[in-house]
Formats: sequence, structure tokens, C-alpha cells
Amino acid sequence: MALMFPRLARNFARNGYYPTDEITLERILQALSPATGRMRICDPCAGEGVALAEAAHVLGRERVEACAVEYDGERAAHARTLLDRVLHSDLFDTMISRQSFGLLWLNPPYGDLVADHSGASQHQGSGRRRLEKAFYQRCLPLLQYGGVLVFIVPHYVLDDELCGWLCNHFTELRIYAAADPTFKQVVIFGIRVRRQDLARPRDIAQVREHLQAIGAEQGLAEVLPESWPWEPYAVLSASGDMEHFYQLTLEPEQFAGEIHRLGGLWHDFTLHFGQAGVQPRPPVRELSRWHLALALAAGAISGIVTSRSGRVLVLKGDTYKDKVRKTEFTEDEDGNVSEVRILTDRFIPIIRAWEMTPGSPNLGRVLTISSSPSTNDEPPAPSPASGSIQEGSEPLFLPEQVVMTAAIHQLVEAGLLKPAPYLKRHLEGDWGNLDDQDWNANQQALNHGDRLFSSYDVDAGDESRIWIITEADRSVTTILLPSDY
Repeated sequence: MALMFPRLARNFARNGYYPTDEITLERILQALSPATGRMRICDPCAGEGVALAEAAHVLGRERVEACAVEYDGERAAHARTLLDRVLHSDLFDTMISRQSFGLLWLNPPYGDLVADHSGASQHQGSGRRRLEKAFYQRCLPLLQYGGVLVFIVPHYVLDDELCGWLCNHFTELRIYAAADPTFKQVVIFGIRVRRQDLARPRDIAQVREHLQAIGAEQGLAEVLPESWPWEPYAVLSASGDMEHFYQLTLEPEQFAGEIHRLGGLWHDFTLHFGQAGVQPRPPVRELSRWHLALALAAGAISGIVTSRSGRVLVLKGDTYKDKVRKTEFTEDEDGNVSEVRILTDRFIPIIRAWEMTPGSPNLGRVLTISSSPSTNDEPPAPSPASGSIQEGSEPLFLPEQVVMTAAIHQLVEAGLLKPAPYLKRHLEGDWGNLDDQDWNANQQALNHGDRLFSSYDVDAGDESRIWIITEADRSVTTILLPSDY
């Protein structure tokens, strides 16, 4: 503690809290006069709220709405006993309507500003980064034009930047030293004006030089007079209702308090989360089955649905986009096979219904309807007697690579074999000349990811049959002769 400056040592002991001394407070209040209407005043660093409460009493307590922000929980609780509206919050975590107050009582924290981990800082400027400047910038928009500022800061904070801000934002600026010199505080009075309403540049320059001289300790500010010698600063009446005055984030204790105040999260659910009293409009005409299916797939109809027959279902519909891969094989006049892969978008609807009809034998069963093969029940395996796959049907799977043995290649080069039609039949699930057991084994392999095998009769010189085998991981499809196996 001995290595600290006296000001910092006392700041450390008081946990950063600098209440305005009683003598200074009494003399400041002499410089204020009330408006004729209802007033709204604010202290964004209120402490225990004593200073703002005394200001409200002098201006006429019954005609003043006193609002405050305080970071410390205990001090905020004490301020609530004296003031009308108090936020227990960091000022920079609040939403407060602009130009809402006729008096801004600003006695901010003192000290250098520390940037966060990302290097960001609340101070926007080129001068020394101080807490006093950051709070000034945050609070200035809250004051009405024509409203009164009472700014209490250490004199050494008044650098060129802050003096320039004050002279550009306020008129009738006056500066006095606090009655208690412990913290080297000065009290600055001013009336907020628009830039076009400022005094002559020469007058502004003189005021700025005076402030800068006090900040650089090249001149001394007069001590606040015991009796105010000038015309008092008139606090404006409130211009309208204050729309915003709340904290952006809540601590757990504050959240619990809000729940208690509201009577629970769901006390007025339809009021806070929906359009209360608005009846849904019926469609212009009765929906067709296609309309109903589309509404189900889009999720527009969901939740518990009861049919006219009394059946109860819990419905949930959704639609997602999938990529469909398609491979096309072409053969030129020389018998060379080329492969083209095409990716197209496919919208797949999924409708799930949970049977909840009381007494139903299917109670609890989930029915899924979708155009995706992976979500539907496994289709029955076609038999060889059912014939080949119809012309133009989609491939059931896509091979990554198609290869052929040397013997097949010789037949293709000699013009005795065109493998493309047989490969197409293989990809579409026409397994060729297989018995029922092998045919069904291929159908099971489609669903479980096992190896696929086809056999086809051909007229290729001395060869009468070819085989096509796709590996279990679908990485390679091989065209071969039985003698190559």
C-alpha cells in the first residue's frame, strides 16, 4: 500500500466508490432550479443514490422521476430505497432511451481504461484512455438538448481531447474546485446544445484554454462558492415517455427476481410469445389431398391432430435437400466407354406420425412417410420372374470406379462386346441370370452394404457369359469373364 499514490490507496480501500462530500453536494444543488413540469434526472454511476436523491428533493420530489445505474449490488439495493428506477448493471450493458433526461449527474469511476482480450475499448478517441472519458461518451446522448450536466472528475483528466468535447457539446460552461480537495475534483456545469447553437469561436477558445490550464495545473479553479452568484441552471421538463431503461443481460439472481415478478415464465405465454386473441383464418376452399400432403411435408401442419373418426396422431413434417448422383455411360463408334457424373438437387419430404389414439392396437407406433429410400420400410425383393427393371429407371447405387479385365478389354477392342448395357442393368438392380437365392442375396446386399454380383449371357465370339461385381464399399465395379475370377 505504501507504493500507491494516496488517491489510489483510498480508491482501493473504498472499492472504487467516490461519494460526493456533503459540502460540495450542498453547494452544487444551489446551482439548480426546477422546471414547471415533470422532470426526469439520471445518475449513471449512482453509488448509494444519495446525491441524486438530494437533487430530486431540491427540484421537488413529487415532480421528479429519479433514474440511476449502479454496478455494485449492495449499493444498488440501497439506491432503490431512495430513487424511482435503479438498474443493478454495468452502464455499458444497458439500453436507455436517448435524450430522456433534463439533468445528468455524472460522477464516473476514475482511472485508466483497460482494453479487453481482443484489444477493444469503450473509449473512442485519440487521447489518453480514461474511464471518465468512456462514461462521458456513453452518457452524453442520454441528456436532452437544453439539459443540464453536472460533471465531477479529477482536474488532471481535462486533457485537450476532453476539453474539446465539452466545448463542442455544451454552452455556459463553468468549472469549480470541489469543497473537499482530497480527490482533486472539479465540478463542471454546462447546458447541452447543438453545434450550430454554440457561442462565437473566440468565446469557445477562451473557455477551452481555461479548462486546459486547470487540467495541466497551470491555473487553479475557484472553489465552489457557498452561495451561488449566477442565475441557476434550469432543469428541463421531460419531453416524453422513456421507452427503454433496462439491462441487456441478467445475472442469475436478477433473472430469478424477474421470474418471481412475472409469476413464472409461462404466466402470460400467449401475451408475450404469440398473438393473443387472433383467430386463424380458414382457407378459401377445402384443401385437397395434395394440399394437405404439401402442408404436412412443409411442417405447416404439426402437433396433435384429431380426425373426424376420432383418430389421434402427433404429426411432424419436414423437408430437406439432398444431392442425387447420377452416372451416365456412352459408347462411341470404336467401342470406348465414357462416364459422366451428374449431381442434382432433390427435395425429400419426411412426415412422421405418432399413433396416440386411445385403445388403438398400434398405440405408440411411429409411421414414417418419405421419398427417401433410407427412411421407408424395406421394399420386397423382386424376383427374376418379374422381369428386368423398367426402361429409364434410376440407378440404385453409384460406383466410384468402373474397371474391366484384360480379357474383357480385348473383346471390346475387337468389337465383340459392348459392356455399357450390361453395366446399366447392373446399376439398376437387374442382376441377370441368377437363381432366386442369389437374386435375394443381392437385394439384401443393397440394404446392408455387401458385395453385389450380376451374371449376363452374351454373344461375344467364344465367350457366352460375363460377370459384373461391385465391392461392398461401392468403390470399384469390375467387369470380367468367369474365367478371370
